[in-house]
Amino acid sequence: MATISAMPREYDAQLLESVAVRRNRMRESLLWGRQRRARATVDNVKRLGIGVVIAAVACAGCVGWSFVQQAVAAQQPQQATVTVPR
Repeated sequence: MATISAMPREYDAQLLESVAVRRNRMRESLLWGRQRRARATVDNVKRLGIGVVIAAVACAGCVGWSFVQQAVAAQQPQQATVTVPR
């Protein structure tokens, strides 16, 4: 009897999944039209370019911060050894 009650549940799950897939396809066709795959490739290239630019800016920021820290650390011993005339 357990197999009889499992069959309708599997059918319902398959039906819901197929409806979800159809809705996604309809949404994509509405948004992108017939050239969906070509536009997706262009969008991915744009995302890659944006990611590279963000990574370059982050690297430049890290290098700049390291330079500032090194400059401040180099100035601290010099300031400590300078004597104030009386």
